[in-house]
Amino acid sequence: MVAVQGMCATKFEAVREAFEKNFEKGLEVGASVAVAVEGELVVDLWAGVADEEQGRPWERDTITNTWSTTKTMAVLSALLLVDRGALELDAPVARYWPEFAAAGKDGVLVRHVLSHTSGLAGWEKALRPTDFGDFEKMTSLLAAQAPWWTPGDGSGYHGFTHGFLIGELVRRVTGQTLPDFFRRELAEPLGADFQIVVSEADYSRISPNIAPPPRVEAHYGFDDENSIAVRALKNPGIGGDDANTDWWRRAEVGAAGGHGNARSVALVQRVLSSAGEIGGRRFLSRKTCEAVLSLQADNVDRVTGRHIKWGVGFALRSPGLPLPVNDSTYYWGGWGGSFVTNDLSSNMTVAYVMNRMQNVTVGDERGVALFKAAEQSLAGTV
Repeated sequence: MVAVQGMCATKFEAVREAFEKNFEKGLEVGASVAVAVEGELVVDLWAGVADEEQGRPWERDTITNTWSTTKTMAVLSALLLVDRGALELDAPVARYWPEFAAAGKDGVLVRHVLSHTSGLAGWEKALRPTDFGDFEKMTSLLAAQAPWWTPGDGSGYHGFTHGFLIGELVRRVTGQTLPDFFRRELAEPLGADFQIVVSEADYSRISPNIAPPPRVEAHYGFDDENSIAVRALKNPGIGGDDANTDWWRRAEVGAAGGHGNARSVALVQRVLSSAGEIGGRRFLSRKTCEAVLSLQADNVDRVTGRHIKWGVGFALRSPGLPLPVNDSTYYWGGWGGSFVTNDLSSNMTVAYVMNRMQNVTVGDERGVALFKAAEQSLAGTV
């Protein structure tokens, strides 16, 4: 039996049991799970192996690439600026980024960028994976490009463009990069070990991602080379092993390059489940936390092929996804299985981060089991 380490409140023992069961089933290599209720951690567990080749165990300070769970950090950074009045959700992006108005994008709003409805799900110009290391190039291409559909008319998951778009908005408004702004305004004040660009001094703590088997491409509509899904996800073609390279760790990939563990994800995201206030410090107003629940899109997403209801930057309870179980929760996850949920009605955040990737963004059976155990524990039904 795997040795699970960390802390788990008695009421949430079902989460520990579900976590252990994932290992017993052979689903995990190294992983972590955390739960915060009313801003306080009630579960903080980790177990397994961080590096199979070296035999290095997953420890308290182990971090790994979280893929699109990073988006929740980028969105929260933007929400801070919305709450302060530096950004307005209904303002044109071009108000802050004048070059963005090119090619008919003068009507693209900040809320469109946050909620995957801007029409900029990918790049027209052929790219190499390492181009992600050139932030100026990637954002300039997006500024010059025409949208692929009418902005605001439904969603198309902005798998990689999301972080570049938000990152440039943050830079235009604050003069800081997204990684720096996030670190100063959220990670450091909240004591969260999450980085959007990893410090080289922390490379030794990283658990390499274990790439999943090849996608079943037909599921993603990849049989049509001209589809938005193909154009969004295959240019450039990023693989699971790319996250283990130094160029990826150095690149400002605000949609997918963040490194952390479940504790660090929960420590940041609890700002939202706690209605904006942690330890007597107010990060956001309740109004802004509740604004995330406002419906922005309700359709079969043009990129994922799933029926997703998007709030402001987060997914809401959706027909095509197994999470969450109520209408007060918003959430998202990363390719491979990591995820975070924020429930405003129960003031609970649940986070899960692992190294063995599955071919899923939201709905991995490991994470679903942990989320359900947390929900049932809180409700007293286990």
